[in-house]
This record gives sequence, structure tokens and C-alpha cells, in this order.
Amino acid sequence: MAKGNPFGNMGNIPGLGNLMKQAQKMAEDTERIQQELHNERIEVSSGGGMVGVVVTGAGELLEVKIDPQVVDPEDVEMLQDLVVSAVREGLEKATELKQSRLSELTGGMGIPGLF
Repeated sequence: MAKGNPFGNMGNIPGLGNLMKQAQKMAEDTERIQQELHNERIEVSSGGGMVGVVVTGAGELLEVKIDPQVVDPEDVEMLQDLVVSAVREGLEKATELKQSRLSELTGGMGIPGLF
């Protein structure tokens, strides 16, 4: 192995420097997209707008809004179902957005562990 080069003679492989630059750019683009997703806000509702949620594009639940008219002590299950439905839809939209942005970065190639 060559001194100072942990990869031995691999440094002599044609195009390795270009490949490393591409990998670095992809890492930088991934970081940028992750930050954009964290800043993105997705709002969804269920029950005709009676329950709403706000999630980030990264899938973080930020807010739950409940219209007081839907709060019925005799039917707590309905409220719970509406909350679950809104949260699930918000997280699904966040996942779709994340996959779309990732697809833009990779040209449609699925790269496990990128996000």
C-alpha cells in the first residue's frame, strides 16, 4: 500500500476522482433536500375539515387542529378516528414528497439508506 494513501493503488484508477466528486455532490444535495423537507409544511384534514394536521415534508407532526363542534363526549371514538386519519394522510403525503425529491436527486434510481 502506498504511503499516505489508505486505498493503495486505487488512486490510480481512471475516473475515481470524478466519481468521488459526484458522490460528494450527491451528499451535499441530499443534505439540502433534507433541510428543504424539514422546512416544508403539509396541511391535511379529515371529517370535512373538522380535524386538521400540519406535518413537515420530513414526516414530523407539528400541529393538530380540532374544531370544537366535533368534540362529543358520547362519541370519542369518532374524534380519535378523525385524528388518526388526518395524521396518516399527512405522513403519507410527506413520504410521497420525500420520494419525489429523492427521485429528482437520483434520476429515479432507488438508493437504499439515502434518506
